[in-house]
Formats: sequence, structure tokens, C-alpha cells
Amino acid sequence: MRGGRRVITSKRFFPGYILVEMQMSDQAWHVVKNTPKVTGFVGAGSKPTPLTHEEVDQILHQVTVAAEQPKPRYTFDKGDQVRINEGPFSSFNGVVDEVNVDRNTLKVMVTIFGRSTPVELNFLQVEKV
Repeated sequence: MRGGRRVITSKRFFPGYILVEMQMSDQAWHVVKNTPKVTGFVGAGSKPTPLTHEEVDQILHQVTVAAEQPKPRYTFDKGDQVRINEGPFSSFNGVVDEVNVDRNTLKVMVTIFGRSTPVELNFLQVEKV
């Protein structure tokens, strides 16, 4: 949430790194090495260490799985105290009764007129107290 609006951001798996598929030659080495803002290569020594196909497949699999089902930034557990910040029950406090991570929803028990009432809310509608 930024400025009261829901903002979706992408997660960077290897910030500052670029994966390059190339045939290593002296000319390719100098092109990459002389690219502005490239400080060096990963690996021991002066020459870069190539990744194996298994390592590349693992990185690509990790990126595709995370893109298909992003993890919520917020984690809630049963019994957590929360404050509702959006909707008809805004500024009410409650206790988390159920957490549905697949749908990013919570069932919160809110006390209204002395009675505990279950309210289903989105993760973005509440904040931990």
C-alpha cells in the first residue's frame, strides 16, 4: 500500500546481476567487460565461470514459480491482534480467527455491541497492532 492505493511490485531475484548466454571469446569478453557500469564477472580468477544447465534451469524455474504465485508481504497467524484500516469496519480492532493464504483473506473476530462477529477481510484491509 502506498498513499492508500494497492501497488504491485516485482521482486528481483538477483539484483545487480545479468545472466548472459554467449560463446566465450576474447572479443565477447572485451565487449562485456567494457560495457558501462559492468564492474566484473562472478567466478574465481579473471575469467567468468559458466553456469551449468541445471543451475540455469533452477534459476528460471524459481522465477516462473514466483511470478505465477507471488507470496504476500504480510503474514498473519491465528490469534494476532489486527486493526481494520479499510471498509465499513475501519478503525475497529479484532483478532485473527482464520488465515486463507491462497485467497489472501482473513477471518477476523470483531466485537460489535458487545458481541464477537466474524468478518472476512483482505490482507490489504488490515494491519497488525
